[in-house]
Amino acid sequence: MANNDKGSKNYSRRDFLKTSGIATGALIGGGVIGGLIGANAGQNGASPTSPDGPPNQTNEQETGSAGGVRGLQFFRNNAEFEILAQATERIFPEDDLGPGAIGLGVPYFIDGQLAGAYGENSKEYMQPPFFEGETTQGYQSRLRRNEMFRQGLEIMQREAQSRFDANFVDLEGEQMDEILTAFQENEIEMKGVSSLFFFRLLRQATLNGAYADPIYGGNQNMEGWRMKNFPGHQPAYINEIESEDFVEIEPQSLGQQH
Repeated sequence: MANNDKGSKNYSRRDFLKTSGIATGALIGGGVIGGLIGANAGQNGASPTSPDGPPNQTNEQETGSAGGVRGLQFFRNNAEFEILAQATERIFPEDDLGPGAIGLGVPYFIDGQLAGAYGENSKEYMQPPFFEGETTQGYQSRLRRNEMFRQGLEIMQREAQSRFDANFVDLEGEQMDEILTAFQENEIEMKGVSSLFFFRLLRQATLNGAYADPIYGGNQNMEGWRMKNFPGHQPAYINEIESEDFVEIEPQSLGQQH
């Protein structure tokens, strides 16, 4: 799952990107990522609503291994945010090809999305009856996505304490992988959702944060695009379109065009 200073597993970023099954162009084009960031555009400055209470007014300035100093929009404390950060880093690790999830700002991307329409399922039908349903039926849980994330992170912490008598963020890389693999193999009991579904949600959000336009809080310095030689949002290709050779283009984000 990862290869960083907390563990010895030797997984190649190149292999991960090849087997992820997601092309950057599809993410930016709105297919896979549309449901995640589309409804949340321009909401980063809004006061988020907690899943079980009034708007979260703390907006604490958090620091830690997640890097940088930014105001949290959904998460109420640094402890659960750090669990998210370490989990995403195991899924998308830093290596010689470029930064990992933390370096790309993925945890902050997910925090912002959970505070908005994506996390609240605000544009989806969320009335009973609730059944597990078929894979073709789409989202079936009674839980909002931000509730799933909060529950999942709490269980990661509980599993870390139960299995290794330590906090999740203090585990070795292979220990974190053991817990994440248990989620992936649907071995963890969760309420209102399967652990496999939650793992897929976490993995998808991690990839989205790595490759979405930086205006959504992830893909710091467009490094996710640079690793794939993706040009981002260029105003035109008139000077390169006739070239028969591969042209390396400095990527541009939507924010650079306004």
